[in-house]
Amino acid sequence: MSPKTGVIVQPFQTIGVFGAGAWGLALGIAAAKAGRRVVVVGRGQGAMEALKATRMSAKLPNARLPDEIAVGASPTALAGCDAILIVTPAQALRASLTVLAPHTPGRPLVICAKGIEQGTHLFLSEIVGALAPEARLACLSGPSFAHDVAAGLPTAVTLAAGEAALAAGLCQALHGPSLRLYASTDVRGVEIGGAAKNVLAIACGVADGLSLGASAKAALVARGFAELSRFGEAYGARAETLMGLSGLGDLVLTCTSPQSRNFSYGVALGRGTHDADGPLVEGAHTAQALGALAAARGVDMPIVNAVVDVLDGRLGPAEAVRALLARRPRAEA
Repeated sequence: MSPKTGVIVQPFQTIGVFGAGAWGLALGIAAAKAGRRVVVVGRGQGAMEALKATRMSAKLPNARLPDEIAVGASPTALAGCDAILIVTPAQALRASLTVLAPHTPGRPLVICAKGIEQGTHLFLSEIVGALAPEARLACLSGPSFAHDVAAGLPTAVTLAAGEAALAAGLCQALHGPSLRLYASTDVRGVEIGGAAKNVLAIACGVADGLSLGASAKAALVARGFAELSRFGEAYGARAETLMGLSGLGDLVLTCTSPQSRNFSYGVALGRGTHDADGPLVEGAHTAQALGALAAARGVDMPIVNAVVDVLDGRLGPAEAVRALLARRPRAEA
């Protein structure tokens, strides 16, 4: 609160966005609509100069970047920002922090990716803790597509931080006419929901690719949520977080819409038309790590394991479905 006017002063007036893909640009547009000053930094001097000149990007067609959003190619442009949204793929978070952290010491860093690091099997919050231990960490996740957010369609997400005041302040700063944010202190629960639902969406896409029908997809969503919940409980997530926007809400959206890269990749897997590398498909890069973390704590995740088997080539999509159906009957839990 200002001592002179008695008016509450918003502590996060300038929002930096590190990453100029579709989601980064959409969040930048949303932050500008919320009345914040915004700086977007992306890779490639030429690409950023083109974005600055045209205010348009092929990564987010039909959406124009407002003129008041500053665009740059160097992380030094983010040095004066009050909080930074890191909007790069999960597997690029380590490299992004290596570049970003020296220019934003002690600033709130908001993870906007969804995944678990390959090889190390670290949650994204753990990577931030290791590379930027002085940073004030937050995590944004929930049922949201970049095109919907950029177009101003109603969207609700969760923003979690270990500090309740930080979560509330960031939610207030980003809350706009069509983007509603709910504050949480359950960072682990929010990031687990975002990571696990991408893997489960691949399974639902496979079912569509195999033309197994709506009943099969509904069963996969329900039993997938049971797996997500068991995993979350084993790793300290709160049940109410997993039942909320960043858990069940995001799972339903990602498992049912062709706008989801993970779902669409699963459809291609089921049809045998997929790209073996799965570019930009976070679930394909997270699946093995998720399965390994589940096994380490004895968490039963048959759907996730089936996705891993398909991605690793041990089973074909139809074989994986048959294997799931061949499991012994049991009580629902």
